[in-house]
Amino acid sequence: MNTLEKAKAARKASFKLASVANDVKTQVILRVAELMKEKQSFILSENGKDLEKAKSENISDVMYKRLVLSESKIDGMIASLLEVAQLPDPVGHVSVRRELDDDLILEKVSVPIGVIGIIFESRPDALVQISSLCLKSGNAAILKGGREAQHSNRALFGIFVDAMAQTDPLFENSLQLVESREDIGELLAMDEYVDLMIPRGSNDLVKYIQSNTRIPVLGHADGICHVFIDKDADPEIAVSVSVDSKCQYPAVCNAMETLLIHRDVAKSILPALAAKMKSNGVELRGDDATCAIIEATVATEEDWKTEYNDLILSVRVVDSLEAAIDHINTYGSHHTDAIVSRDESACRIFLGTVDSSSALVNCSTRFADGFRYGLGAEVGISTNKIHARGPVGLEGLLIYKYRLVGKGNIVADYASGKRRFTHKDVL
Repeated sequence: MNTLEKAKAARKASFKLASVANDVKTQVILRVAELMKEKQSFILSENGKDLEKAKSENISDVMYKRLVLSESKIDGMIASLLEVAQLPDPVGHVSVRRELDDDLILEKVSVPIGVIGIIFESRPDALVQISSLCLKSGNAAILKGGREAQHSNRALFGIFVDAMAQTDPLFENSLQLVESREDIGELLAMDEYVDLMIPRGSNDLVKYIQSNTRIPVLGHADGICHVFIDKDADPEIAVSVSVDSKCQYPAVCNAMETLLIHRDVAKSILPALAAKMKSNGVELRGDDATCAIIEATVATEEDWKTEYNDLILSVRVVDSLEAAIDHINTYGSHHTDAIVSRDESACRIFLGTVDSSSALVNCSTRFADGFRYGLGAEVGISTNKIHARGPVGLEGLLIYKYRLVGKGNIVADYASGKRRFTHKDVL
């Protein structure tokens, strides 16, 4: 099938998928987990082909790290599948039940969005997260992975196709895979068949998609995350949280890119923190106040605006909590930002005034993740302020409909005063 045919097939499949029973959806996801375990060697072999090609093409270190699969990564994907499978069915949840009159009942009910288009770069594990969440939430999906992960994506997609075919014919065509660069342009023009686009990748990719489609787009362009060490911070926690935020996995969107530290504790905390960062291979770039305390390259204005996705950290000394918040709201990407402090008032102000999809206290920015938040997995992290924000799991793949059930009720009776609305919530 060409891209248009795949989109039409996904649209048709979405109507059937919306009413699939939860135990059947759970069964197919569990079967995917079983097949991934059985076919682990095959997955790693196909991933090896991608890695070999990537080396010959000299892709960036960041992209290469995201491309790599391993036994532990596959185990992590399987764990994610098992968690998604056990989540309650998100479809059919009644959030409002209202009696409009004695025999006229209104309900607001969660339903799948329909067809989700997902364009992602490099990370083949994203295909597993996205596909499992779409199936669990009753959505069809059209997946477009990067050509650098073509063999890995085909292997993982094939496992989903096999699992669906072995479970129930209702899943037929509910997942589609497109591969060429030309497919992206075609997909972005298919607002008749695709209800939501979710990009996962570089700033340039996200901005391109946002600028070239009429389909609503959910996602984030940058992951410029901060840790602020307040004047009342516990020094050990400050170092531990900062190092984890930067070094645990620097190539992802929730890794810290800028460290802010209160002037009152900069001299006492920065030397030990800098030593720990440098022992992990981190290059430090600091403002004048930072460079007067530790050895660092002088930071430029551009550093405060940069998502490095690498072992590079910009450091700035600030005079107050308010100055730190102002810096974050000015230069940040509204993704994930953390404060380290023992002052409950400062933490409360930080949580209330930092304009980010995740605001954290005394813990690593790396916690901002669908799996770690107990969402099972995520289709991405959104910095949008409508529909869904933060790590987007099942809830972000749902919309709602109103259902009204009566017994021959007509508006004329209410317009004339013959009958009156009761408007009584019964849920």
